[in-house]
Amino acid sequence: MPLELVAVAPRKPVLREYEDAPVKPNEVRFRCQYAAAKHGTELGMYRAEASWFRMPKDAETGLYMPGERAKLFPVGLGNMAVGVVTEVGADVKRFKVGERVFCHTHFRETVTRPEASADLRRWPDGMSWQAVMQVDPAEFALGAVRDGCVRVGDSAAVFGMGAIGLLTVQLAKLQGAELVIAVDPLPNRREFAQRLGADLALDPTQCDAGVEIKKATGKRGADVTFEVSGSYTALQQAIRGVAFGGNVVAVAVYKECHGGLDLGTEWHFNRPNLISTRACSDPNRDHPRWDNPRIINAAFRLLQQGRIGLDDMVQPIVPFQEVVEAYMAIDEHPERSIKLGVRF
Repeated sequence: MPLELVAVAPRKPVLREYEDAPVKPNEVRFRCQYAAAKHGTELGMYRAEASWFRMPKDAETGLYMPGERAKLFPVGLGNMAVGVVTEVGADVKRFKVGERVFCHTHFRETVTRPEASADLRRWPDGMSWQAVMQVDPAEFALGAVRDGCVRVGDSAAVFGMGAIGLLTVQLAKLQGAELVIAVDPLPNRREFAQRLGADLALDPTQCDAGVEIKKATGKRGADVTFEVSGSYTALQQAIRGVAFGGNVVAVAVYKECHGGLDLGTEWHFNRPNLISTRACSDPNRDHPRWDNPRIINAAFRLLQQGRIGLDDMVQPIVPFQEVVEAYMAIDEHPERSIKLGVRF
């Protein structure tokens, strides 16, 4: 029987068997060749730390209300996969056996999706699987840069050099930012940021990042700062480092706040704009011209053209049989990886 990676409890990943049901008339099944994880949001699920897991959302008001917590575990681990179609239903028209495809999914040996699934797409010839695995982070980075309104000649600072943060650095440059500052405590991530176009890389454990951003911008501050790490301390530094009236873009999914944020100082007196960004939450700010499918399509084209992304960002790459240990390592040793890749 095929295997999949799931967490059966917080920080308890296992490989377990599953059974594929017969393919329905409207379904496509493919066998995975490569896959990748999403270290931010996904690790929040893995650790059972994300705030939005603690209480259910009221559909009418959009508020998260005290109540019975939804059962989270077991939960699949992994973000996207590419592979070859092995079976199609009788009514399927878009895909054929033998074609290469990709979609969002957790780490598993086979994937079955309705033909009409918006994220089920062909894997283009000439595009590396590592580039395909960056569609998800590129989607959210592109949405963030658009929501932050980065313009030609601006300065920008990005906190958190995971995959989304690294792509935000690239997209801010592509958008015309004259100065882009990367902030991350891990040396390998700062090095990646500079390879991808960051003009300055700061270690927030060795300096006051807000002060250094001010120094680098003639004491004015960055026109736009992006917080991508999910740290309230980093969000505070993003507020400190932004120019008077500038944009602070919160990209990450945050845990419950227990400190690190002070809204009585720079936030109150320097009047920045705090922007929550989430590319898949339609209607988009530029609705109806832009929506999530358009953002995904634009991000995909940029990756396909090689204008953003870096294959080395997907590392380490491990055999599927070793994914349990590798997944535990991205949680316990973040300095060893940017985006975990798996080959089947």
